Amino acid sequence: MHKKSVNPALNIAIAVYPHLLITSLTLPIEMLRAGEAYAKGHLSHTDFRPLSINLIAKNNEPIQNRTGLAIVPDCTTHNAPYNDLIIVPGIWRNPRPVVRTNKEVVEWLQESFETGSHIIGVGTGNCLVAEAGLLDGHPATTHWHYAKQFSNDYPLVRLKPDFFITQSERMYTVASLNALADVIVHIISQYYGKAAAQHVERNFSHEVRKPYEDQRYLEGAVDRHPDELIAQIQFWLKTNLASELNLQEVAAQFSLSYRTFTRRFKLATNQSPIEYWQQLRVEGAKELLASSNLTIQEVALEVGYNDQGHLTRVFKKVLSQTPSEYRKVVRRKLFG
Repeated sequence: MHKKSVNPALNIAIAVYPHLLITSLTLPIEMLRAGEAYAKGHLSHTDFRPLSINLIAKNNEPIQNRTGLAIVPDCTTHNAPYNDLIIVPGIWRNPRPVVRTNKEVVEWLQESFETGSHIIGVGTGNCLVAEAGLLDGHPATTHWHYAKQFSNDYPLVRLKPDFFITQSERMYTVASLNALADVIVHIISQYYGKAAAQHVERNFSHEVRKPYEDQRYLEGAVDRHPDELIAQIQFWLKTNLASELNLQEVAAQFSLSYRTFTRRFKLATNQSPIEYWQQLRVEGAKELLASSNLTIQEVALEVGYNDQGHLTRVFKKVLSQTPSEYRKVVRRKLFG
């Protein structure tokens, strides 16, 4: 009798050092484990890959931190295995002393990236990534309080303090815990599929979710979208969700034939205008369901659907749940 082969693990490493922000260590672990548990029950044996999560430090000594919780490294930077993904947690207060005393971690990040690892830097943890030279010439973000210091210390990095997420090749930087959660949902969708990502999204901070793609600064994306007229139309669509105009009439309003409009829109955004407007409307509906007492019918009208049934059909297709079910989950998180 042949034993079933087991797929290789997805190796996740989290760098640990004194003064790290504990939440930026525990939150991704819990979210990733939730995605893994969902996938194990829903993916085929051949598609599922288990997670192997290790804490990596410059030596084996327990990590001192503000909470008093015991953080014991699993590996040192010298004997750590190859990792598919490395998370670099935020740092309490001034990051400079931590960077100065963790040269081993900096060198390990550099070597790991060169061998193919993806890296997520969180807040001031991005100073360690920048110290490794990995962000030189690339966009990055950090905690707003240390943005000026970051620019002074790492002038070759293209700092984007107005963005909560940046993506450049295999590097992600985030400025906050909420943004970290958004990137982890994105990572789970890549590892385990959209259904697993939506499951985790619904069970963790559902009320603050915005699509990862809508928030990030993607290196090169601006250069690939130089069409100013399409950018103007995108802004119009965002600010006129309840408009009774159809997309043919929107195109005419901007002196474009519908054929030219759809071609240029797809070229600029890699989405059809219909897909883009539906995405905007779903996000608008989610915001209203979470933050207002409008009825489902009123929410539908506010975001441009002519009745509750239309909104419900779209929600089921996109989110695999009805607007009422979504509201119950969100309200439970917000007020429960």
